[in-house]
Amino acid sequence: MTILQTLLASLVKAALISDDTESLHWREEARRAHAALVADAEAARSLKIDGIWILAVGEAESPEFQDSEGRVSFGLPVACPFTFADLLDPGFDVDLAVERIAGSASTG
Repeated sequence: MTILQTLLASLVKAALISDDTESLHWREEARRAHAALVADAEAARSLKIDGIWILAVGEAESPEFQDSEGRVSFGLPVACPFTFADLLDPGFDVDLAVERIAGSASTG
């Protein structure tokens, strides 16, 4: 798994999970992954962001997380809601990113 996939999967998990403590855990994981991604930005640029996004969503929707997910009924677009410029910005706001993901999901 790439740092980019870890970042995106952590953001999706934070957006899906209803429990605030668990959501905070995934937000912190996303912050760590973001810092690592920014530190190695050149390597990330060769990745296919939409493909990584699909893998990240699949990881976040895996059966082991389904019991704790209840914030939204998930149905996201195939395309990643972030650009590389967004994700490589040192000022990237994880909390806003989580809300953006939650807002782009189909509500149940």
